[in-house]
Amino acid sequence: MGAIFETIHDKLTAAFSPTRLEIQDDSDRHAGHAGATPGGESHFNVLIEAEAFAGAPKVARQRMVYKALAEELNGPIHALSVKALAPGEPS
Repeated sequence: MGAIFETIHDKLTAAFSPTRLEIQDDSDRHAGHAGATPGGESHFNVLIEAEAFAGAPKVARQRMVYKALAEELNGPIHALSVKALAPGEPS
């Protein structure tokens, strides 16, 4: 796992204390596309489950994650797909 992967993991863990956190570097599938970098770590898929998302609509949940990763989204991360769940919700 690379430095950006670790940063995503650390920031989301600190912000949400997730009960489940899955991060996938999807950069290989985007090679040659806009924003893709030769070393990868530009496109990510995140599945996060945390109590903080309980009762919040889908868009609000995504905004919460984007806020936690604002610095990375303004720099090395070109694309981030987020699936944010409250505990007990089906994935």
